[in-house]
Amino acid sequence: MENGPAIFAGVVFALFGGALLVWTGARVRHREPVAHGVNQVASATLAGLAGVVALGLGAYCLTRL
Repeated sequence: MENGPAIFAGVVFALFGGALLVWTGARVRHREPVAHGVNQVASATLAGLAGVVALGLGAYCLTRL
């Protein structure tokens, strides 16, 4: 993988994953729904898992330079 696209993809994944985790944490802390019409525990778990996967992909892209 070339350096430019790897850096861009890594930063985008890391920013998205971090923002998703912060947003999900804030919603759960205020006892607001993460997704409307879905079980609150299931939606928070799925959103947290997606955030962790995105952070992992970002770390993977940035370590492949």
